[in-house]
Amino acid sequence: MVLLLMLVVGLFAFSSIRNEERIISKPEVSFLGEDNLFITQETVSKLLIQNQEGVKNVPKETLDLNTLENALNSNPMIKSAEVYVAVNGALKAEIKQKRPVARVSTNASYYIDDEGQYMPLSPNYTARVPLVTGYVEKNNLEHIYTVAKKIEDDQFLKHHVVEIHQSLNGNMALRLRKCKFTVNLGDLKFLEKKISNLKAFYKKSLKENTLDTYSKVNLQFENQVVCTKT
Repeated sequence: MVLLLMLVVGLFAFSSIRNEERIISKPEVSFLGEDNLFITQETVSKLLIQNQEGVKNVPKETLDLNTLENALNSNPMIKSAEVYVAVNGALKAEIKQKRPVARVSTNASYYIDDEGQYMPLSPNYTARVPLVTGYVEKNNLEHIYTVAKKIEDDQFLKHHVVEIHQSLNGNMALRLRKCKFTVNLGDLKFLEKKISNLKAFYKKSLKENTLDTYSKVNLQFENQVVCTKT
């Protein structure tokens, strides 16, 4: 029994030492979720290498996985990252990218992600999301995000809305695909009701073939749709 115990302990110690000395291979990067890559595998690999003085062909025990994860999570394109070493010595990084819901186009251009945060534009892929114009502050995106998220979650709005405009006083306006008129939402009070009124107006006007006869559609008031003809 003593010899058997010594043998087990010896094997465990030997395997532990071999595991710690295992040489790390080239990073393997995989992306979770959407296929559209705002950040490339090459960029992620470079971030890993730069923040660990080269992660290829180094012993496992010298690798600081927390440092690598923090380096990836600090990238403004990345929502979350998990870095680990597989049993075969492969360094793996699983990346979840940020997902844009609107694109700001003012003095600066950038995305607003699905959590209402800043996200830079990507040289690799351009998202088809509503354009944001007007008076926009990067540190005050809450109201624009509310409207953009509502658009993303609503099939009618997602198909038709191409622009969100915020005025200096914070009022919101929309532009619809293939329509000449501007939709004035005003503030965000009664937003659900305003959207319902917009859908009803659009459906009725489309049926009557009168969409092109309007220049403005005002939804500022909860139970009214005030239209201005061209």
